[in-house]
Amino acid sequence: MVGPGLYTEIGKKTRDLLYKDYQTDHKFTLTTYTSNGVAVTATSTKKADLIFGEIQSQIKNKNITVDVKANSASNVITTVTMDEIATPGLKTILSFAVPDQRSGKFELQYLHDYAGVNASIGLTANPVVNLSGSFGTKALAVGADISLDTATGNLTKYNAGLSITHEDLIASVNLNNKGDSLTASYYHSVSQLTSTAVGAELTRTFSTNENTLTFGTQHALDPLTLVKARFNNSGKASALIQHEWRPKSLVTISAEVDTKTIEKSSKVGIAVALKP
Repeated sequence: MVGPGLYTEIGKKTRDLLYKDYQTDHKFTLTTYTSNGVAVTATSTKKADLIFGEIQSQIKNKNITVDVKANSASNVITTVTMDEIATPGLKTILSFAVPDQRSGKFELQYLHDYAGVNASIGLTANPVVNLSGSFGTKALAVGADISLDTATGNLTKYNAGLSITHEDLIASVNLNNKGDSLTASYYHSVSQLTSTAVGAELTRTFSTNENTLTFGTQHALDPLTLVKARFNNSGKASALIQHEWRPKSLVTISAEVDTKTIEKSSKVGIAVALKP
């Protein structure tokens, strides 16, 4: 990516380091491919005594991708993505869910060397309109994210962000929740050879006068095995180990413990993702 990317890219490196792949549930994912190239993914997740299932199929034809997802709640979600329609960098996305008649949404994404814009509108009589954008370069980007409910005329969301990237260092600041919380994050790539990185995130919530500070790190034991750990100021510690035992097939074991009540709070999650 040459330009600033979409607004969601601001602070994403730190968020992935601190939160991605951590879980305390049991999850199994199996992906298969049919003879005509259709990808079918089945997912089963166990949360406490409940089991949730999901089946997703993906069809690609040139620059058009169709995703159909059905879950155990009897919802069927369809997403149609068209890449680089009319001009390079332009993507259109149409999504809707059955039986939710208000779920339809049309979305446009445009990536440029100096801008990344995302606009969406709900396909209802009084839709919610969302507009986000980031402007600048890969080294310095500023952005905003705004949602308007046309039924009431109220802004339901307004966020802003700033990101600075310098070689192996990324720093970002985000103003979220209608200005109620301020998050500053830091990411440092220590070694690309071993995927070693450290990061931190500090969030200040003004309405409650609360501060949340989270530290995290990751390191590759070998080209196929990654370990991660994190700790926050409330005493919760988490760790995971992820092993790619065959190409694109991952086994992830993660654990979380509240150091203030170790004997009661320990949780362990396992995720298995299989691809041929």
